[in-house]
Amino acid sequence: MSETRVVLKNCGVIDPEDIATYLDREGFKALKKALKLPGEQVIEEIKASGLRGRGGAGFPCGLKWDLASKAKDDEKYVICNADEGEVGTFKDRYILENDPFSLIEGIAIAGYAIGARKAYIYLRAEYHFLLDVLEKAIVQSKKKGFLKYLDIEIRQGAGAYVCGEESALMDSIEGKRGEVRYRPPFPPTSGLWGKPTIINNVETLMNIPRIMLNGAEWFRGMGTEKSKGTKVFSVSGDVGKPGVYELVLGSRLKELVEGLAGAEKVQAVQVGGATGRIIPYSMLDTPLSFETILGAGAVTVFNETRDIVDMVYRTMKFLAEESCGKCAPCREGTEAMVEILGRFSKGEGLEKDITVLEELADTMMLASMCGLGQAAPIPVMDSLKHFRGAYDQRISQS
Repeated sequence: MSETRVVLKNCGVIDPEDIATYLDREGFKALKKALKLPGEQVIEEIKASGLRGRGGAGFPCGLKWDLASKAKDDEKYVICNADEGEVGTFKDRYILENDPFSLIEGIAIAGYAIGARKAYIYLRAEYHFLLDVLEKAIVQSKKKGFLKYLDIEIRQGAGAYVCGEESALMDSIEGKRGEVRYRPPFPPTSGLWGKPTIINNVETLMNIPRIMLNGAEWFRGMGTEKSKGTKVFSVSGDVGKPGVYELVLGSRLKELVEGLAGAEKVQAVQVGGATGRIIPYSMLDTPLSFETILGAGAVTVFNETRDIVDMVYRTMKFLAEESCGKCAPCREGTEAMVEILGRFSKGEGLEKDITVLEELADTMMLASMCGLGQAAPIPVMDSLKHFRGAYDQRISQS
């Protein structure tokens, strides 16, 4: 099994602090090509490519751009979500460290397409060490004349997990406490400071120059019917070779975990971060796609020595702590799950607790305001489905 490096094609090849090395590898040719076309045509190319957001939700990128471009407002914004706060993700960090110029080119194309003159890169607090390389790349791109029509500013987060969610992220940029907003309205029509805004994560924007340079049909030639292109994965946990890998969508999870990362005696794999699906070894042939499992690209492997119940309990404690607290289903639901899972962790679970967990999960998935609360029960329900015996062994007989 080998990688297909599209997003990562320059990583480890160019000097991230020298724009000349990027220009030697067709750097900014995609932007030059885009600037010769009407913005609407650029958007149509992205729509035709089938590119979907790589941050987890998988919303069609071109459709988001189209909505923002048609919004009647002279002031529009592009936001690059470089928060990457999902547990087990570090692919964006790798990209920013090794190829900041492709990201800037992608942001510039996005700004031109929707008619924005201002862009923000929202950088997570823990990535403060990347500030220098990003600022240098922006300065060099300006000096070369590639940012004549777009001002890119870096804003640093404060370490809140919920600020990876786009509406909380916008609140943070505006100087407010990061909390989820009620929707509608949606960002493409009313986002940052009430203005039309598109928010794409690092990996999504890295695909833009590749698509503009090679064409939508080239991009559509990779992947499955509903999942086009490649996906970058952060693989960690009980593996021989943890790291960042890029595969064509539709590749099997087993190819990534065992073939590339060298995992052995796998018990389970969590795909998508803290709120991601838990896949037992028997399902390791599952394709990696939007139709099946994907999320933000975090892949955490657990071998046969790991305690699944304890892992889910620790995950729920993290989610309860990181809930913004704005809506009751998430605020109260995560705390209740922590209490119940804590009993199971101690071997003091009750038979009725299983039913309560299932009812809580239904309520949270239906009524929570954002993806944190809606997806928080997923690992709990998956572990009950695939590892029910681990819970039954911890039901108190007293």
